[in-house]
Amino acid sequence: MTALSPTLSAESGPTPSDPGLDRREAFLIDLAREAGRLAQRAFSGAETLAYRMKGPQDFLTVTDAAVEELVQNRLQSAFPEDGFLGEESGGVLSPQIWVVDPIDGTANFARRIPHYCVSIAFVSHGVIALGAVFDPAHDELYFARQGRGATRNGKPVRVSDVRDAHAACVELGWSTRVPNSDYLDALAGILKAGANARRGATGALGLAYVADGRSDGYAELHMQPWDCLAGLLLVEEAGGRVSPYLENGGLAKGGPVLAVAPGAADLMQSATGIALK
Repeated sequence: MTALSPTLSAESGPTPSDPGLDRREAFLIDLAREAGRLAQRAFSGAETLAYRMKGPQDFLTVTDAAVEELVQNRLQSAFPEDGFLGEESGGVLSPQIWVVDPIDGTANFARRIPHYCVSIAFVSHGVIALGAVFDPAHDELYFARQGRGATRNGKPVRVSDVRDAHAACVELGWSTRVPNSDYLDALAGILKAGANARRGATGALGLAYVADGRSDGYAELHMQPWDCLAGLLLVEEAGGRVSPYLENGGLAKGGPVLAVAPGAADLMQSATGIALK
């Protein structure tokens, strides 16, 4: 079980020139790709991808555990002073902590739908300092560092310049942690405004697509930190607006997520009831 503590203060957050972040950045980029390669080997294997259910619509494969073990072992060897919080193995919050989803989109992964990713974020004193979302099926690595922009495979990305709701295409994630009626109300609000809505079943990659201008917004009424922290940094660094997830205690208890291109901000706030920074 994950042991959690209260939200950590941002008073001693990282600076853009922090040499410790330089080392972690280089390590993270290599690690995300290594973890993704492990996942993709299993995905592409001849054997059926066996899975079990952790809960309603909550899939788990042996690959989830294998990837998380790889990531945790690499991080603890390289940065023993840092904490670790993983979707499968849990963890204890600390001032500097890695937050990991070994496979986001496990339901897709288990059914051999090539739309899943590895998501890793580094949080320092209440600030998301680094984030990586790697889609191994398409060899796309999204990366962001606080204050330095967001990239896909090393090239800068920006959120869309959408202005008209009738031209907007957004994604709405679904969670068993909130009533279906709340989800349906949010969906109705999006459609009533004239926007299109989709659901890709991987929130981390959905957030990365907002950063890349492939989608105009992503909302989910409750997300766990390993699903969204890297993606939230990506969107903010790509010029988008995001909800105050960490400020509202999301690292300890999860919470609502909204990340959006500025031109779709009013639409998505109104439809979902989730406030932006």
